[in-house]
Amino acid sequence: MHSLKIKPYKKNDHYSYIFGAYSVIKLIEEKPEILEGILIHSKYDDTLNLINLCKSANIPYQIADKAINRLSDKENIYVIGIFTKYEADIDGAHPHIVLVHPSNMGNLGTIIRTTDSFNIKNMAIITPAADIFNPKVLRASMGSLFSINFQHFTNFSDYQAQYPSHTLYPFILKESQPLEERIKESPFLFSLIFGNESSGLPDEFTKIGKPVKIPQSPTVDSLNLSIAVGIAAYGFASYHKLIE
Repeated sequence: MHSLKIKPYKKNDHYSYIFGAYSVIKLIEEKPEILEGILIHSKYDDTLNLINLCKSANIPYQIADKAINRLSDKENIYVIGIFTKYEADIDGAHPHIVLVHPSNMGNLGTIIRTTDSFNIKNMAIITPAADIFNPKVLRASMGSLFSINFQHFTNFSDYQAQYPSHTLYPFILKESQPLEERIKESPFLFSLIFGNESSGLPDEFTKIGKPVKIPQSPTVDSLNLSIAVGIAAYGFASYHKLIE
């Protein structure tokens, strides 16, 4: 902790920051081994309990008002966790979410939080993609990143080759069937595949797996990516009783 220079986040750093007491506590509970230290503001109203939690998990901490003010762009941030970046390979025995070139950090964080809430805990990310460790992604995920497995792939073919047992469901309008119909025929090992926020999936995905569309009003051009993922994840998770 003392040797770590506290400075604004950069993608090439070996560490990142998670902002907010709720998310930091979740990180302590889920992956305490990756924590390098915790910064606490003197105005935080539950300092004693957090310090006791740090001591019990053998995590370094500092009261560091100036560092928090420098790192945070919001006045109500009172706790920051500093952690080592990592990768947790996805589980081939469970369903997957596959994101092809996601570029919006807020969307990525929201998708992580949403799929975690529907108990789909494995996410494949096809690069190039938004930096999953950017504090903006972590803030939107509300700490859910630490509850899921995620794995990066340089192309979709690499993902498909590594997990050949999964039935693929690309979400694309062309040559697709409605969501409700696809859910009813789906096996437990499913992969829900979504494209970039602006361009969606390329046409080649109409020939991959079982293309799916979410029926919607013609007055709306398209759904926000995080909303589309949420609708699909809820439907498949409910059908396969991943949530009650």
